[in-house]
Amino acid sequence: MNYTTQMDAAKKGIWTPQMEDVFQYESIAKDLLIERIASGEIAVPANRNHKNLKARGVGKGLKTKINVNLGVSEDVCNREMEMRKADLALKYNADAVMDLSTFGDTQAFRRQLVEKLPIMLGTVPMYDAVARYGKNIAAMTKEDLFRVVELHCEDGIDFLTIHAGLNLTAAERVDRNPRQTGIVSRGGSILYEWMKRNGKENPFYEDFDRLLDICGRYDVTLSLGDGLRPGSLKDATDAPQVTELVILGELTKRAWERNVQVMIEGPGHMAMNEIAANMLIEKKLCHGAPFYVLGPLVTDVAPGYDHITSAIGGAIAAAAGADFLCYVTPAEHLRLPDEADVKEGIMASKIAAHAADIAKGVPGAVDWDHRMGTARGNLNWPEMLDCAMDRDKAIEYRKSSMPHEEHVCTMCGDLCPMKRSREFL
Repeated sequence: MNYTTQMDAAKKGIWTPQMEDVFQYESIAKDLLIERIASGEIAVPANRNHKNLKARGVGKGLKTKINVNLGVSEDVCNREMEMRKADLALKYNADAVMDLSTFGDTQAFRRQLVEKLPIMLGTVPMYDAVARYGKNIAAMTKEDLFRVVELHCEDGIDFLTIHAGLNLTAAERVDRNPRQTGIVSRGGSILYEWMKRNGKENPFYEDFDRLLDICGRYDVTLSLGDGLRPGSLKDATDAPQVTELVILGELTKRAWERNVQVMIEGPGHMAMNEIAANMLIEKKLCHGAPFYVLGPLVTDVAPGYDHITSAIGGAIAAAAGADFLCYVTPAEHLRLPDEADVKEGIMASKIAAHAADIAKGVPGAVDWDHRMGTARGNLNWPEMLDCAMDRDKAIEYRKSSMPHEEHVCTMCGDLCPMKRSREFL
């Protein structure tokens, strides 16, 4: 092998099997794809130990990707259910899965996911550090933290969320700028507590080169975490959030110098009118690196429906430049999601991603809609059902209320406008 990472290969003009996977899935010229991987505008998360991976690209000019979160907690430790969620991610064509497990034999579960799933896999090693070493956060050493990072890389994880930008400077911004919801990132809060209790710098910031060494050995993409993302509309685009983003931009350039691929993680809760500006700020400060957003959730008052608030924000964000959407389920803010929640979250996120791809002119995105439009215009029900994003649900609804005349539906029946106008059109 004459390259270390996908970025290194691209800079050398080497076309890798993983690049070919991306090329076959997208509508982008080969020379443009390899140019954007080399520049960092496109990331191809592909750990060389993830043997069955069908690689996907994240970034400029590509389809908007979606991620499914799963994983066990101390209160709900049911690995079989989490594996069924992984099956749903495959069934409904999610692009990535993140294992956020915080309890039990996390490594066995992680390895099971790597063996099973051919899609991108991500983790947050800081969560696993707590699972491995217990809840005495202050007692964890720098060596403990880096050992967990290396374990995740060895196990085949393609991208790691590391909150390297939440350093002492960013923490000071939190202290000086009281927030309505404080720190809502789980990984961010753990690191903040570690720094406060030990009076030391964030190990991942202080020894960032060591982190790059590990990621470079396994070709693991760094998903630089937004430890200070806003957890409420009032906290959006505040000094702590922007301070961390500036630091992440600086770390991005350091990573690229070492040929380590980077994604930047983003907000969070945010009013609709702030979203486009935040996408622009990220692309400017982080030099065009792919942007991976949670939501944004555009209102704080819809628990039970946050898959909808997230889809609204995600569509706006992706249309304005975000590249990767982390799904949100109806259970957000309330409990660990069940399988039904996971499906709802996937579909809401997929709708947002596809709508954004149409808006930003991703080649071929709207062709799917044109096929559906033609089928509807022709009252071709088999074709309409085949074009449905969730074909099973569309069939279920159709069969639940069948009309007397097969070419229409029970909403309009014989008054179907398309049926009545076809003779004259």
